[in-house]
Amino acid sequence: MPLAFSTNAFKKNTLHQAIQFIADIGYAGVELMADLHHAYPPNFDAQARAETRALLAKHGMTVTNVNAFTHFIDGDTYHPTWLENDPSLVQKRIDHTNACLKMARDFECRTVSIQPGGPMIGFAKSYEHAAEEFAAALSQCVATARETGVTIAVEPEPGLLIQTADEFLRFKNAFFKHDDCVQMNCDIGHLFCVGDDPAEVIRKLPQHVAHVHLEDIGANRVHQHLTPGKGVIDFGEIFAALHDIGYAGNVTVELYPYETTAAGVAKLAWEHLNRREG
Repeated sequence: MPLAFSTNAFKKNTLHQAIQFIADIGYAGVELMADLHHAYPPNFDAQARAETRALLAKHGMTVTNVNAFTHFIDGDTYHPTWLENDPSLVQKRIDHTNACLKMARDFECRTVSIQPGGPMIGFAKSYEHAAEEFAAALSQCVATARETGVTIAVEPEPGLLIQTADEFLRFKNAFFKHDDCVQMNCDIGHLFCVGDDPAEVIRKLPQHVAHVHLEDIGANRVHQHLTPGKGVIDFGEIFAALHDIGYAGNVTVELYPYETTAAGVAKLAWEHLNRREG
């Protein structure tokens, strides 16, 4: 199964430097970080996009996902989220996601991954109201997703509104049951952290897995992304589950904490995962 690597590990490098490093290791694709470091849509103009497409073509690579989770240019890892007491901040998240969907189309990319609402801390409403407000905001991106043919991939994460696969499914069925353009970014490590069996989730919800993130996690299930091989995730079982469901989407290694050693961990991940897939 072709592997990709996320450029969000290469925040200390330019986008083109990141692509070159990733290509030299042997990855078949890249995930674009849609933030100030690399491919923030308002700053990533037509010429920059054309030059990036040319570089990718030179290496025979594709864009596997546009990562629209963070928004450092206006806040931090999470903020502005989909859950803000200030509607103007929510609008920034909506506008950013719509711009990312259009950028994904420019790169013939099938998915844009987003945060699952955001953290509840500081949001002065109940879980039910938070889910409703997330859905109301996200619904303002559905038309763009349909227009571009790009899937919005909601990414469950520990500590945020939607943490588990079951919580995603409840949200999906409650608000977007008939919208195929809203699916799940299946982050293997995140699911493991919250007690889910990632391989079981893949087999249980094959129609909802739009894109896959890989990273390792320690036996303590603490949400700390580790280089594959440094934790306890059974990647052989993950690949087997993807094979069993006939998964035709993309698989991207995401190791954003390693910005000072990005090329090294990308190579270690490549070597470990290729052994496990075989």
